[in-house]
Amino acid sequence: MKIERLLGITIYLLNHKRVTTQTLASRFEVSTRTVIRDINTLSLAGIPIVTIYGSEGGYEILDAFKLERQLANKKDYSYIITALQGLQSAFDSRELNDTLEKMQVISPDCNMEMILDFGAVNENRSINEKLMLLQQTVNRRKKVIFSYTNAVNEYKEHEVEPVATMYKWYSWYLLCYYPKYDDYRIFKLVRMEAIVITEQNNSKVHNIGEAKRKWEQSEQKQNSIQVKLLCKSIIKAKCEEYLNGMIIEEFPNGDFIYEFHVPENEHFWYGTILAFSHHIKVLEPTSLIERIKLSCKKILEQYEEV
Repeated sequence: MKIERLLGITIYLLNHKRVTTQTLASRFEVSTRTVIRDINTLSLAGIPIVTIYGSEGGYEILDAFKLERQLANKKDYSYIITALQGLQSAFDSRELNDTLEKMQVISPDCNMEMILDFGAVNENRSINEKLMLLQQTVNRRKKVIFSYTNAVNEYKEHEVEPVATMYKWYSWYLLCYYPKYDDYRIFKLVRMEAIVITEQNNSKVHNIGEAKRKWEQSEQKQNSIQVKLLCKSIIKAKCEEYLNGMIIEEFPNGDFIYEFHVPENEHFWYGTILAFSHHIKVLEPTSLIERIKLSCKKILEQYEEV
């Protein structure tokens, strides 16, 4: 319905600062012409939407505008509580528990239709301790120093400005600003050691959404490869579960060609390919084929010495 779309556009603008016509059209699955009409309707209704022209232009709502009415219904609260319960299963926090209890009091009759259980994430006590420490650092807006072993086994000390903790790719990460390179980066918590909160304030206030967007843009520029596999039918489900790609050709016997893009030095996908053993054959790139040959040679040598 149009009224729901108008409300949705208003909330989206409040949450995303400046947004282009194309982004709104894609988000609400309408034409750009419809978006323009909706923006005009909202402006006539008194919502202070301004239009910014130029290459970085778009629509935004003046900072002084606030929505005062209660917008959440039972369905909204059920999603909120489900998300909080999922986070609670992954992260021990008194503040999080208090927040969950408040939401349950506000909407005691919510019927949860989903269960999010990330209990396996919470099994590593040292990770939880690092999370607690880094959350303090984020809240205090202090720089942090730590030692880190990267994907190619280089051990270095880093000084960064924490922005947020982030769960991604089955692991916890720290999203942070790296003053030395004027860039946003992520570090995997399990590889961080000797974390020390300094008394130095961050050089600036960091917006989490903006920091994540800039990191994603930077990540796209990093070395990545396109992998093409010839796979046996028996591992079809596992490919779809563990490798975020797509089947580009399937044969009458059920075998298929699978393609995906990954960071070149990331360990998880490479270990997965080795675990698939003789059920897959790498077709591209040549550099990966040579890498697997070398790994297999070293493994054989290891056992031949026994």
